[in-house]
Amino acid sequence: MTCYEDLKWRGLIQDISDEKLIDKLNNEKLTFYIGTDPTADSMHIGHYSSFLISKRLAKYGHRPLLLVGGATGLIGDPKPTAERPMISKEEVEHNFKGLKKQAEEIFGFEVVNNYDWTKDINVIDFLRDYGKYFNVGYMLGKDKVRSRMESGITYAEFSYMILQALDFMYLYEHYNCELQVAGSDQWGNITSGIELVRKKLGKEIYGMVMPLVTDSNGVKFGKTEGNALWLDKNKTSSYQLYQYLINLEDSMIISYLKMLTFLSKEEIEELEKKNKEHPELREAHKALAKEIITDLHGEECYKKAVMMSEALFTGKFSELDKSEIEELFKDYEKEKVAVGTNILDLLINIKAASSKREAREFVTGNAISINGDKVTDLEYIINDKDFIDGTYIIIRRGKKNYYIGMKG
Repeated sequence: MTCYEDLKWRGLIQDISDEKLIDKLNNEKLTFYIGTDPTADSMHIGHYSSFLISKRLAKYGHRPLLLVGGATGLIGDPKPTAERPMISKEEVEHNFKGLKKQAEEIFGFEVVNNYDWTKDINVIDFLRDYGKYFNVGYMLGKDKVRSRMESGITYAEFSYMILQALDFMYLYEHYNCELQVAGSDQWGNITSGIELVRKKLGKEIYGMVMPLVTDSNGVKFGKTEGNALWLDKNKTSSYQLYQYLINLEDSMIISYLKMLTFLSKEEIEELEKKNKEHPELREAHKALAKEIITDLHGEECYKKAVMMSEALFTGKFSELDKSEIEELFKDYEKEKVAVGTNILDLLINIKAASSKREAREFVTGNAISINGDKVTDLEYIINDKDFIDGTYIIIRRGKKNYYIGMKG
């Protein structure tokens, strides 16, 4: 497949500014940029699809620039419903450093900061050199601005598209950047940059937008929406990411495989077939989780996430360490358990049984296991070996009821 055909098949092209771009993608080597504002110190899964396209285009010989908006982040891209809260310069600087490090580690391309070329522009030069090229009627016609006219939009937010247009022009002049790539919610800002370059420099540049990555309810992933899956494993662990991905609705999985992995058309079509014939095996979901987690966190983190998931499914926890137990059961209350406690007393103490009679029924009914091993002896006494990593003991009653004890 050509570059354009590949992107189109994967559902990564929603709109392009000019049909000429198709030939340029297929036959030329373009410098392009894709950006994000530092509203947090980590990217999330919504960024991943957008930024992953930089790797796809690089595979076809195009040169990516990753822009982290130290200047635009101080203003805030208008939301459709309300103004974004302002964040301090110190917080923007902190977030910029985090995003720059993350972008370089995950994607490996050059990172630029629009604060570098914006900070010294005074207000008169801004209005004369850039503002004069924007007709207010044109700006009011942009979707984001129009959606805010009733509730109100500040002049700062209103000016955001000029700042982003300025970025495109600067990168064109200094990096020969001819293409901006972004999510579909950035279409108005991209076309503003195209217009600025056409009016001010008499040159033609291009834009391309992708559909936003959404959850099963059609809500885009993001910090504002409260459903962010962070790329930083200290914010969203490999295990949490694995659990989310393998539990995706079947209707979402193939489009995610196309947008979020480098698996070939043949591999994805085979997984789609398996998903239809044996959805209970969740092979497509597992493939998606493997590709994303390995790319973001590394193979060892992926294997660890699988091991933790299988332990929870089978109830076998003896191979896990203290930190893995804490990750799996971070939302559980942890009761102190003393060495020498009888199994019946233990079940009452951790609230797995309400009485000794009920505790006896659970034990004799083969419903109790400790760290994955069944306990059927009514006289069983808790010993040192029952504590994983010398700290935790995991009691399961039935298939889904877990109780966590701490040695003490």
